[in-house]
Amino acid sequence: MRHPHRQLNRVQALQTQSHSKTVTRFIQRRWLHLSAILLACITALSLHPLNTLPEVPGSDKTHHFVAYAALAFPTALRKPRRWPLIIFGFALYSGLIELIQPHVNRYGEWEDFLANACGLLLGVGLAFCINRLERHHSIP
Repeated sequence: MRHPHRQLNRVQALQTQSHSKTVTRFIQRRWLHLSAILLACITALSLHPLNTLPEVPGSDKTHHFVAYAALAFPTALRKPRRWPLIIFGFALYSGLIELIQPHVNRYGEWEDFLANACGLLLGVGLAFCINRLERHHSIP
């Protein structure tokens, strides 16, 4: 006896897999634009002079971690030529921002740099996992 719910689950799984591949392809095609936009946002948010820090949920380090994970993800997902150097460049850039911040009425902290570096590693790790999953679970 056939089970229609099993057939439906297979169709739903294929649709979800197809959607995730579409999103992955979009990011891979537009990795440079996405990275440039994220880098511009990080720069603006990091170097805009503030009298006081805004009240936002979460820790400052969490914001650094997430921002730099998002920054590394498109580049690591696409893997352009010499992509590890690009990621290394992002790390150097984050250190440069920390050095500049005291000159624009902000606080430069090495803990922020560490959170940025950890975020870059997470972005690379997530991209690696997604690329590997998509290679092993391709749609028939």
